[in-house]
Amino acid sequence: MFESLTASLSSAFTALRGRGKLSEANMREGLAEVRTALLEADVAYDVADGFLDRVVADAVGARVLESLDPAQQLVGIVHRELCNLMGPVDHSLHLEAGRTTVLMLCGLQGSGKTTSCAKLARRIQAQGRGVLLVAADLQRPAAIEQLAVLGRQLGLPVHTPADMPGGSSTDPVAVCNAGVARARTEGISVVILDTAGRLAIDEPLMQELAKIDRTVGPDQVYLVVDAMTGQDAVKSAKAFNDALEIDGVIMTKLDGDARGGAALSVKSVTGVPIKFIGTGEQIEALEDFHPERMAGRILGMGDVVSLVEEAQRKFDQDEMQRQEERLKAGEFTLDDFKKMLQQTRRLGPLGKVLGMIPGMGGMQEMLAGADLEKDMNRLFGIIDSMTPDERRNPTRVIDQSRRRRIAAGAGVELNEVGDLVKQFDGMAAMMKGMAGLGMRERMQQVQQLQAQLSNPNARLAKPKGDTGKRLTADERRKLKKQREKEERRRRRETRG
Repeated sequence: MFESLTASLSSAFTALRGRGKLSEANMREGLAEVRTALLEADVAYDVADGFLDRVVADAVGARVLESLDPAQQLVGIVHRELCNLMGPVDHSLHLEAGRTTVLMLCGLQGSGKTTSCAKLARRIQAQGRGVLLVAADLQRPAAIEQLAVLGRQLGLPVHTPADMPGGSSTDPVAVCNAGVARARTEGISVVILDTAGRLAIDEPLMQELAKIDRTVGPDQVYLVVDAMTGQDAVKSAKAFNDALEIDGVIMTKLDGDARGGAALSVKSVTGVPIKFIGTGEQIEALEDFHPERMAGRILGMGDVVSLVEEAQRKFDQDEMQRQEERLKAGEFTLDDFKKMLQQTRRLGPLGKVLGMIPGMGGMQEMLAGADLEKDMNRLFGIIDSMTPDERRNPTRVIDQSRRRRIAAGAGVELNEVGDLVKQFDGMAAMMKGMAGLGMRERMQQVQQLQAQLSNPNARLAKPKGDTGKRLTADERRKLKKQREKEERRRRRETRG
């Protein structure tokens, strides 16, 4: 998400920084690259133009052009305007005690509407409130069963047409009314209506939704849109809002390869903000949408707050406490390293995590195309092939013969074991130094680790395969000498 936009904006700002003193002319020229980046990210044309007009009005002022770092001032202006473009956002669902609140979800087929009903229900359930799901999508044959399955996973009741008098109903309005009446009778706090969708916007769909809106009178209406559909998501948001006056948008599939333009356009086109974002298929993968955090990610500034919040939700806090105590006692082993990596895996793909850490967004490009999960599994294989004593004291215990045994057991090259052992001392010192530090200091340590990872010689991953280019005899001789020299150096280190 937003990787191409982030890269394009970074390129534009870097070009501006390289020009020294900025003038109105080259400032406008640099901002033209920003406009191109927005359009390529699928931001609506009118939205991109309006955005740039507001940025230009501030950027060509004397305060920016005469500042010591005009390019940095420009980044600040773009960040502020991005926040204004997407926000502000009220994340409250405005659930009132003592009465049943009715939430209605609508959207096109394939947008993730039914799954979003369950994700929203889980979020409300976590607040200690009862939730009733109502299966009112009578157009898609599998929608009712899908919602029933999700309800069972959450342990929540689901009202379906089969619960109606006579054992079935073909009237979605009647199903919604009956579901709300049931919730009030049973004292359930919140009702979520899963309404019908279509492959495209049509008049019968809008009439059906408008009838439910008039008859049932939901307290809030949320539109679910698919970020992967780009500007079509913005067009559908406008059509739904014109018909229903929606209260907020839930944008799904922002974890995919969406260019992200819809997220930047929806608020401007409809006047309705994105309230929640779906970041995965898992039922817990629904997050508050924070414009200022998203703007930070887009501009490569990271998003430490979201990263910490996600870590608090997904990490094993007891295990984290044990690791903290071990670090304070000056202990850090390869077993600890493995557990740390396993915890990090819970946050999602490494590329996503790096993008949330200030100063590390650029590593996403460096690691593009790398099979990071496979590389991590190779590390685990090396560690698992060691004895407990070797994992505790790799630098002191592992000699050349042990390296051969470990490499054979893990199915890796001998030098990969050597690389891990060689780097462990520095890594252990860094981790011990993090014990008791605050988040800011830890981020500084992580940025030091970034510098190490940026060194190609520090890669712990298996070198990529044959590039298809045949080496000359001279190149093969040089490569052989280089390998022999490296092997002699490792032997000297082992003897020493």
